[in-house]
Amino acid sequence: MSKASQDAYRKIRSGILSGHFPAGGFVTEDEFAQFCGLSRTPVREAIAELVSEMLLQRSDTNRVFVPVWSDEDEEELFTLRAMLESHCAARAARLISDDQIAALRTHCDFIDKAISQNGEPDVSGFVEGNRRFHAVILAAAQSERLGQLLRFVVSQIVVHRTAEQYSRADMQQSQRDHRDLVSAFAVRDEAWAGAIANTHIRRAANAYKTSRAS
Repeated sequence: MSKASQDAYRKIRSGILSGHFPAGGFVTEDEFAQFCGLSRTPVREAIAELVSEMLLQRSDTNRVFVPVWSDEDEEELFTLRAMLESHCAARAARLISDDQIAALRTHCDFIDKAISQNGEPDVSGFVEGNRRFHAVILAAAQSERLGQLLRFVVSQIVVHRTAEQYSRADMQQSQRDHRDLVSAFAVRDEAWAGAIANTHIRRAANAYKTSRAS
């Protein structure tokens, strides 16, 4: 993509994740262009990329909208993510470097600070720390194919909506999973790391379902 298209992609994606463009709502190219402060040409290319990532969809009449996921869609996404994250963690346990383990510990410290804020936890900080943590694991797994699959399946919309519903206790449990993963990586235990990653994602799935039901 051109630089202008990349800028449009980042801005539109951020608008989707923040809820500025609500699920189910149709958005025209002109509206996206106005939002980005760009012409329609780079916006059109950005939309095509976002459609390929399932963050946008096209209707039968070619109108663009933010998708609405059914319960079955969401469950399938979590199931696929649990399988992929488990494989990713097991592979990373075999290939991870000492420097990457140190980076994971640094990201855990960052998340700890977000959770322990006075008053309400810093959800944005928690989400960002979580993103950095899992990015290191993916890099350690050294598989571009796996990375492509995870980017296709993992939706930051679900991640952020799940985190928004987390209590401080939920965040602390998630962080214990992170610390356990670091321990598994430190001893290069593939089975342990894979099992923790699977439980970690299933726990998130159930937190999300609970928040939807309440």
